[in-house]
Amino acid sequence: MPRILVVASALDGTLGRSALELLGGARALAGDGGAEVVAALLAPRMIDGAAETLGRHGAAWVVQVSDAALSVGQTDAALIAVEAVMTRVEPDVVLVAADTVGRELAPRLAFRRQAALVTEAMELRMDGPAILARRQVYGGRAMATLAVTKRPAVISVKPRSFDAPEPADAAGRTESLEVAIQAAGLKAVVTGVAAEAAEVGLEEAQIVISGGRGVGGAEGFKLLHTLAELLGGAVGSSRPPADEGWVPISWQIGQTGKTIRPNLYVAVGISGAAQHVAGVSGARTIVAINRDNQAPIFSLAHFGLVGDYRQIVPSLTAKLKELKST
Repeated sequence: MPRILVVASALDGTLGRSALELLGGARALAGDGGAEVVAALLAPRMIDGAAETLGRHGAAWVVQVSDAALSVGQTDAALIAVEAVMTRVEPDVVLVAADTVGRELAPRLAFRRQAALVTEAMELRMDGPAILARRQVYGGRAMATLAVTKRPAVISVKPRSFDAPEPADAAGRTESLEVAIQAAGLKAVVTGVAAEAAEVGLEEAQIVISGGRGVGGAEGFKLLHTLAELLGGAVGSSRPPADEGWVPISWQIGQTGKTIRPNLYVAVGISGAAQHVAGVSGARTIVAINRDNQAPIFSLAHFGLVGDYRQIVPSLTAKLKELKST
């Protein structure tokens, strides 16, 4: 039976949403073809309920590797662990999240296993014996479809490309795999991890208010934050505000930032460059506020407001406060 291995990285000791999204991608590939979905749970210690969660969301088999060396930033240790799981499972396809760890892990793993490699995939499906993977090219200006026929294949998947599967009542089987990871023998030594203040829950938020160059400066983001707080949402940005230092780089959304899929995305002073659109195209409803009625963002938006955000956003905030008080 063909197998699809999902790398569920929990190097910070918590099982993130990306692992469940990868299971969604695995199920899209498995279809009705009977492929078995296996999850490799990598963590510095045993995580209560994590294996069961993976099983209930579609993993028929969870192989758990726990070792203190599997810590944040330690890709060398993750590479050793995944290779050991691959030897145990013998998968045809390996799915890795295209995050900080996955962007390094995927190509190294493919090289070591002499596997095919696709990076930053956003769509996956089978076409006969071939895996069709769609990804952005030319800085997000176009989409390319790659046909992968070689096995094994290692594919990194851009975050928020798939929905997490609905949980089932029963979980799959679980086993623990002992892997010898000698921390002293790892080539890279992680001495510390710098944590930058980020807008909490940006990737998980169902409502995101985002600002672009048109906001004019850090002061303008205070208006956006007030609106986001009122709606119970988060604040993000396009690349220019992050480059200018108006907001933390961790707020950046787009081709070189985060990919989000909120129910509501409000783009304030954002022109709508392809690089930014790449990170928000999965939003269910997009509202654009811009002074330029020819801004490309309006071609993507479901609703548009043409005008100065300094007048529109405070008016919108005041109206929402009024409605909430009634």
